[in-house]
Amino acid sequence: MLDRLFAFDAQFIQDVIIMGINLFILFFALSYLIFNPARDVMNKRRERIASDIETAKKEKEDAIALKNDYEGKLTNINQEAEEILNAARKKALKQEEEILARAKAEAAIVMARANTEIELEKKKAVDGMKQEMITIASMMAGKVVSASMNAQIQDELVDETLSEIGNETWQN
Repeated sequence: MLDRLFAFDAQFIQDVIIMGINLFILFFALSYLIFNPARDVMNKRRERIASDIETAKKEKEDAIALKNDYEGKLTNINQEAEEILNAARKKALKQEEEILARAKAEAAIVMARANTEIELEKKKAVDGMKQEMITIASMMAGKVVSASMNAQIQDELVDETLSEIGNETWQN
């Protein structure tokens, strides 16, 4: 029996069958102890990844919705700011017009007051001239009365009176 490479005797066949049964039992035991927990871990991991993907998709959609909402609000804020600026410009123009109107009214009052004062000063000057003329006339009359008058004396008296009061006074 030594010429063969494998000896298929009863002991060998019994050992192969026992080894096959042991291998089958070992496979089921390892399957129960190692493969099933490994499959469970893989399934849980697969479910967690799927859940994370779903959550990420939902959060992305929410972020897009928030972004659109904020962009809309930003547009509204820009429009409101423009409206506020326009209202402020209109108010400033209105105040400018009111200030100009008040300034023009005050200028008109000042001009009227100045014109009134000018007229009063003119009247005072005219009254002063009249008083000067009256004084000159009375001085001339006094001199005429004091001296008997002829044309030559009268001309001398007028020249003398004019020289006393000054040429510039009666010519203005």
